[in-house]
Amino acid sequence: MPPAAEAVYVEDPERRTVPDELGGDARRRFAGPRAPAAAALLTAVLFCLATRLSRTYPFGPVTRNTVDLGQQYLPFHAYWRAFLLGETHGDAFLNWNSGFGSNFLGDIGTYLSSPFDLLVVLFPADRVELALYVVTAAKISAAAAAMALLLLRLRPGPWPVAAALGTAYALSGWTLGNGATVPMWLDGLVAFPLLCLVGEWARTGRRPVLGPLVVALAWIANFYTAYMATLGAAVVLLVRLLTAEETATARQRLAAALRAARGVLIGVGLAAPLVVVVFLATKVADPTPETTFAPAPWTDVLARLLPATASGASPALFIGTPALTLALTLPFNRAVAPRVRAGWTAAIVLVTLSLQWEPTHLLWHAGASPNGNPYRQTFVLCGLLLIAAWFSAARGVPRPTALLAGVVLLGALAWTARGSVDIDRWTFPAFGAAVLLALAAGLLALVGDRRNHARVRTDQARDRRPAARVLPVLAVVLLVAGQAGEAAVNGKRIEEQQRDKVAWSPRIGPWHATAAAEVARADDWPRHRTDPGEVPGGNDVLLVGGQGADYYSSLTADVTSRTLASLGFGYYAKGRHPVSLDNPVADALFSIGTRLRSRPTEPVRQDALPRATVTATTTPVPPLVTVRPPERPATHPGDSAFARQERLLGADVYELPAPSRTGRTLTARCPAGSQVWFWAPEYKGTAALAGERPVGFDGRPPAVRAPLQALGTVPASGAVRIDLGPQGKVRLPREPIGCLVRARLDSAVRQLTATGATRVRADGHTVTAELPPGSEGVAVLAAPRISGWRCSAGDADARPPRAYEGLVAVPLDGRASTVSCSFRPPGLRLGGAVGAAALLALATTALLHRRRARR
Repeated sequence: MPPAAEAVYVEDPERRTVPDELGGDARRRFAGPRAPAAAALLTAVLFCLATRLSRTYPFGPVTRNTVDLGQQYLPFHAYWRAFLLGETHGDAFLNWNSGFGSNFLGDIGTYLSSPFDLLVVLFPADRVELALYVVTAAKISAAAAAMALLLLRLRPGPWPVAAALGTAYALSGWTLGNGATVPMWLDGLVAFPLLCLVGEWARTGRRPVLGPLVVALAWIANFYTAYMATLGAAVVLLVRLLTAEETATARQRLAAALRAARGVLIGVGLAAPLVVVVFLATKVADPTPETTFAPAPWTDVLARLLPATASGASPALFIGTPALTLALTLPFNRAVAPRVRAGWTAAIVLVTLSLQWEPTHLLWHAGASPNGNPYRQTFVLCGLLLIAAWFSAARGVPRPTALLAGVVLLGALAWTARGSVDIDRWTFPAFGAAVLLALAAGLLALVGDRRNHARVRTDQARDRRPAARVLPVLAVVLLVAGQAGEAAVNGKRIEEQQRDKVAWSPRIGPWHATAAAEVARADDWPRHRTDPGEVPGGNDVLLVGGQGADYYSSLTADVTSRTLASLGFGYYAKGRHPVSLDNPVADALFSIGTRLRSRPTEPVRQDALPRATVTATTTPVPPLVTVRPPERPATHPGDSAFARQERLLGADVYELPAPSRTGRTLTARCPAGSQVWFWAPEYKGTAALAGERPVGFDGRPPAVRAPLQALGTVPASGAVRIDLGPQGKVRLPREPIGCLVRARLDSAVRQLTATGATRVRADGHTVTAELPPGSEGVAVLAAPRISGWRCSAGDADARPPRAYEGLVAVPLDGRASTVSCSFRPPGLRLGGAVGAAALLALATTALLHRRRARR
């Protein structure tokens, strides 16, 4: 028998094992694509099962639209579907629907650039929730397949175990508690094992072209979690360089590290046209308050290793008790080389500590502690734990000594975590059942392993000992059953706990369909805007159409948030979610000619489709582009929303009385028949005009700003009395009351219409307006002056526009008859140049590799 095929058994202090050079490679070749396929299938089944057990859509009546899933990601995917099918007014650069004009390429790179998101076009418009669920399940399944593939690449072994561990990675606590509700983060879950594969290729000098392409795809899909996955892959590569025999010398290690760095740099460069745009958009986004990282108590950290635990203040480390048990046996498994045990154990310990130390916490999050969950990188640690489990189990079940040590350590972790606030009533029953199944699997595998070795020593025929084949199969079945059952229970409980503890939005239903139909009927863009008003959820205009202020994005421009807030608009999410303002002056300022108002016909519930009656009202408003005179008309001074609206309008339309306050009552005098508006952005409670119903205000600074609201009509006496019902301390501005005189507003609208654009065209990211002859002063486009606009009057060169009370403005000298403004996302040219250089570097790398291959 040739040496390469000779069966040589190496004596080990604990057992006899088949070396990787023979048995492992044969097993890996025989496994083929079965491990990734099995992992993906099992993951999809378990994810759907957890959804069914929690009675959540699409396998139950209850909404799964918790927090930002319903307010951001679902609406963005609805708009993405419409965009891909050519049904939107804007293009890839500019979204006219949201925030009166927003940087859509930045939002694409933040929420929609994953290849999986293209699946939304396969679903009808009224099934976008199902489309997003399928996208989520596809990403999770792909992560399972990628991890199974990586495990077999790191060390050959039994493919069913690799598939089970791949499923454990994809259905970790981080996935079900964080990734499933923030679907773009799931691209990082897929990226981590793929980037580890890229590291393996670099280490062995293979695939120098495919590697950078994988890096580029990962960073394009979601650069935020791809950055974390890249750091995690660097840790894996470092351990491999220090422990693998193929890179035993310092020179080999350095060469491999340089190849990996080259691949990452080229890959990130290829993604630069999108990444740079997103990066620069974050620099001009509405800033969120700085947060100080506070590490979670270690009892809570350990508790998150157990099933059915959920919290936004500790890392979601659950990977399944059987998988965790295998990982804990690695330090004690003498069948694994000491340097391998030491390397992976040290990596896991150090990464765990890095989650709890502020300097490394900032490193994981690119220098900025995030608002919300501070452990967004936890999926990397979950992956490292599963790699450790694989190294311990790849050559067979660990010996009894290692298993006993792992079980004891597991019990100590569970005992220490028993007092954590994150422990659920399902935690220890599910944990105990999984432990029993894992121990049974280990016992069967040990018995089968001994019989297999006995058969090899005595050269007995395989068919004489059927138990030697049956027992390992039963062991794998029990292992998978324990892992799968615990994962399903974990997913069920996390879904139920999230619905009970956090904000939620109802499913898309008849209310949305009615509003969408009314918007489609009334839409007359760009002659005027159509605002859909408020529908359940958030980002209303992305769901039902129209062109309103409502916009919720991590990239909401600071100028948009500040401009709208100064004019009386409200917001959520510390300014990153401005909402619609039902105010006739605001409608005139932003050319909102049609406004929808909804009245729910039944309470909005988690387990029912929302229904409402929707009415559309159309009023005359100025065009999208208006002309303001060279000298600004005199209006009320001050910084109140009323004064700012008047300055932008160019006319006094409010009476601003100085109210008297007695206890919880405000009194003032206004013209009879005028409309009383109350502006109290930081006030939480109710305000009621005498004889009218109370109106609720929900100011909770700095997160929530209450919008300007109407209280009623001034009586014939002219006396205004407002009764307050505060919840907590009363915080009112200096001028909280404005009485709108409608005749003055109508006159101002007629004046702006007469002097404004005679025709407006909006094509994608460009607006062109034809002006009356001899127009002088300033042409104002009813859109916030966000970075990226360039405008010109007549034949003049395009240049960045001026700001007119926060809106886009172009000076006029009386000679120009047209004004044109075009939007280009900042960073597009720079990113394109970097991408072109990276493409050239990739081509050069391919050419050099081809020449070396020929030699």
